[in-house]
Order: sequence, then C-alpha cells, then structure tokens
Amino acid sequence: MHRSIVVLEKPTPRVPLPDWHGKVWELRQTCDTRRRDAFNLRNESRLLRNETETKTYWTTHHNNSRISDRYVEVLKWKNTMEDLVKTIDREILELRKEKELTEKEIEFLGLSFSVVNDCLTQRDQRGGADLCTDDGELEIKYELKMLENLKSMMTQNCMDAWTQVNRLEELKYKIIRDVQHKEDALKIDRAVLESDKNSGNISLKPDPARIPADVVTYEGWLENCQFLKGLADAEIASSQNLREGMFVPRERSRNDLKAQNDATNFALRKRIYETQRIRNELDWQRLNMVRDMEKLLKEITSLEKAIESKRNSIKLVETRLERRLFRPGVECCRDEAAVGLEDELHELKKTRADLTLQFDNAKATFNALEDQLVNIDRELHNKNHALDTDLRCLDLRNRLTTGPVLAPPNTKTDRNVQLTRLQDEIPPEP
Repeated sequence: MHRSIVVLEKPTPRVPLPDWHGKVWELRQTCDTRRRDAFNLRNESRLLRNETETKTYWTTHHNNSRISDRYVEVLKWKNTMEDLVKTIDREILELRKEKELTEKEIEFLGLSFSVVNDCLTQRDQRGGADLCTDDGELEIKYELKMLENLKSMMTQNCMDAWTQVNRLEELKYKIIRDVQHKEDALKIDRAVLESDKNSGNISLKPDPARIPADVVTYEGWLENCQFLKGLADAEIASSQNLREGMFVPRERSRNDLKAQNDATNFALRKRIYETQRIRNELDWQRLNMVRDMEKLLKEITSLEKAIESKRNSIKLVETRLERRLFRPGVECCRDEAAVGLEDELHELKKTRADLTLQFDNAKATFNALEDQLVNIDRELHNKNHALDTDLRCLDLRNRLTTGPVLAPPNTKTDRNVQLTRLQDEIPPEP
C-alpha cells in the first residue's frame, strides 16, 4: 500500500503502560528514599561534627596537659641537673685547693729531703771510729724513710685527686650536655604549647607519627636521669671522701714530721754531748801522754849514755885482757887478775845487753806512745770534725723550723687562727 508519509521508528521495543506507571512509582520511591537518606545523613553529620569537635577539643586539652606536665617534669630535672653542675663546680674547686695544698706540702718535703740529704752527706764526712751508726744517723734515716712514705702517699693522693677532677669534669660535661638537651626539649614543648589550630606556622607533614630508630622509652629516659643523678652523687661523695683523705694525712704528717724533727735534733744534740765528752777525755789523755813521753825521752837519753859508758868500760877490759895475753913464758898464766878481768868482761857484756834491751824496750814504748799520740791526734781531729759536722747538721735543720709549715705562730692570735682554720674567713688587711 502506498503511504503518503514515511514514519521511521526506533528499533527498540515499546514499554507497556503498566510498566511506565511502574517506572514512575519506582522513581517516586527512590526520590523519597534518597531524601530520607539525605535527612538522616545531615543529622548524623551534625551529630558527628559536634562529637568530633568535642572529642578533638578535649583530646587537645588532655594532650596540652600532658605536654605541660612533661614540661614541668623536664624543667624539674633540668633544675636538678643545673644544681648538680654547680655542686660539681664547687667540689672541683675544693678538690683543686686540696690538691694545691698537698703539692705545697710535697714541695716542703723537698726542703726536708734536701736537709736530710745534707745532714747525711755532712755526717758521712766523719772519719775513723766516728763514722759509726749512732742514734742520730738512725733517726735521720728513719726520717728519710718517713719522708719517702709521706711523699709517696701525698703523690698518690695528688694523682687520685687529678683523676677525680678529670672524672668530675667528664661527668660535668655529660650533665651539661643533658641540660642542653633538656633546654632544647623545653623550647620545643613551649613552642608546642603556644601553638594552636589557628597558628600560622602549622602544616601537614608526610609521616608525623613515625617512630625514629634512636627513640627511647619514658622509662629509659627516667632511668638515664636517675643514673646521671646517682652517678653525680656518688662522684661527689667520693670526692668529699678523697678530700678528707688528703686533709687528715697531711695534718698528721705535719705532726709526725715535727715530732721526728724533735727526735732527730735530740739525737744529734745527744751525740754532740757524747762527742764533746770523749773529745775532752782525749785531750786529757793526750796531755798525760805528752808528759809521759817527755819523761820517757829523758830516760832513753840516760840509757843511751849508760850504754855508751859501758862500751868504753868493755873496751878497757878487752884491751887489758888482750895485752896480758902477750906476757912471755910462764908468766902468761891464768891468774886471779885474768879471772877477775874475764868476770868483769862477762858482767859488763851482760849489763850492756840488759841496758840495750831496756833501751830497745824504752824506744819501743816511746814509739808506741808516739803512735798512740798520733792516734789520739787523729781521733781528736775526727771528734772535732764530727762535732763540727753535727753542729752544722743542727744549723741545717733549723730551716725546717723556720718554714711556713713547722714554724710556730708568732702570736696567740695567729695560733688560734691556725687551730680554728679561719685563714680563709679573715679578710686581708688593707
């Protein structure tokens, strides 16, 4: 059939009318549901906004309180550490003062060593029997041993003090570094407390909740603070004990040195008295010996004259006997005159031999007296030299009683000041 209009329709199936009404109803229901969901969402969003705002406020408030408490805690530990630094500074100053006083004491021991060395050198110049081990030498050697022990002890105390000062300095550096870290932490916490959500210096960070590798726990931080405080208290107590251990032996050594100085001086004075007594006795012995030698010398001269006179008598007798041998014939007989001359010759020879023996004995005795006189002169020289040596030793030891350590106070006021240790409290005179 021929058509006037060509109608072109979509090549899709047609929706039936009931389905169309169904689509409209479904659309109405969907709109109602979406509007109801939007209403519920608005109420839930408002409720969630209020709840999150309140929760955020109180969470921020609690965290501010925590940061504030942490700030106060760190501030307290910082003040504690600063007090420890001040205490350590005072302890280092006091320990250095004790070390300087001990070093001065060691310097004074150097004077004592010099005096003891000079005394031993002087007394070693004695000669003969005077070069003996007497009480003076024993006391000086005991004093030398005491000085060696005191020097060793004080030197060790100075070394311990130097080591303790280094330990305190190292500990002070650690505490100062810890105080600086706490100051930096306080600055950060103060800046955190002063900032809020309206501050201009806040921004989003990539991973702010990350945990660094070197982070420590609160317990570890508290343990480190307590450890530093305990270590500082222990080092301060050790330093105080060391100062007491340096003060007491130093004062005791002064008393010991003074007592030993008195004992040594007494032994030297006693030795001087004994030497003077022996020297006076030797002077008396020498005087008597010189007198005896003069008398013996006269006797030797007399014996020599007697021997000389006997020699002439023997010459006479021998000449007589010799001449009578030349008598002629029977006249050359052994008569009473010959026998008398022979007896006289034998008697003269015996007498001359006795006189010669006595002369030799007298000479030997004189030589012995002369040797003994030489010995006495030598002993007198040694005694005088030993006496001069001990007197010089006493003069040398006077330096020990005129120094600033063993010298007695000039006045009673100075003595009271020295006994009460108020030298540092009294202001200097203008």
